[in-house]
Amino acid sequence: MEKMIITNQKQYIHTGHSSKGNQMKWQDDSTWYKADYMGYEGLSETVVSRLLQFSNMDNYVIYEPVRIVYEEKEMAGCKSTNFLGEREELITLEKLFRQHTGMSLAKELAYFSDIKKRIAYTVDHVENYTGLADFGVYLTKMLEMDAFFLNEDRHTNNIAVIYDLDEKEYRLCPYFDMGLSLFADEKEDFPIYKSLEDCRKSIVAKPFSRDFDEQMDAANELYGSYLRFSLSKKEMLKIAGEAGVSYDSAITDRVMEVLRYQADKYRYMMKE
Repeated sequence: MEKMIITNQKQYIHTGHSSKGNQMKWQDDSTWYKADYMGYEGLSETVVSRLLQFSNMDNYVIYEPVRIVYEEKEMAGCKSTNFLGEREELITLEKLFRQHTGMSLAKELAYFSDIKKRIAYTVDHVENYTGLADFGVYLTKMLEMDAFFLNEDRHTNNIAVIYDLDEKEYRLCPYFDMGLSLFADEKEDFPIYKSLEDCRKSIVAKPFSRDFDEQMDAANELYGSYLRFSLSKKEMLKIAGEAGVSYDSAITDRVMEVLRYQADKYRYMMKE
């Protein structure tokens, strides 16, 4: 596995996209490095992106595991290629909404009791502000991935579009930041000793409902159903096991058990 030694010449950033504190992140030329902060985020990023390569999704960031050495401390983490062009800017939905209305999208969504209305409201406004077509399909695919991989960190600052400063145009952002999937937060909510049954009972989805299936089903009714994998449960577990070789076996076993359950739950997404 690659080992990256972080020096003072490399850019150090506290990224604010997570709702659970500041994960350490560095940029070195065209590559981003992220250190595990809450648990095994790097493993989750790696597993999710590797499995998506065997799906019908085609617009996602690929993450690879890496060991990071910073201030004489070695940490697990992951790396990815920078997906922004030199004159492009990442605009979160929260920022986009504030630019056009001066209000918080997250707070506005709270006024709607119906989940479908929250989703449609978001899609309509994003398409109106950006000129992007089929944002509803894009968002639905995201909610399907979040449901399958149990990504608990999909708040309105963690969904984004990309703006080209020269062309004055928007484009869809690759799906990114799945680190808090698969119960990766060992530090607070999902310690390794906690049973998976209890983990499933306590996990909370975002941003349209506290329940993954409720918001996914609502989006499916509005914009269709998309996510499908071209591999079996056995093949999926093999990939996850190989990705977790540098982590403690208890962590790898947990990830594989979570995926086993999810593959059974969403059997229609799996290869027959």
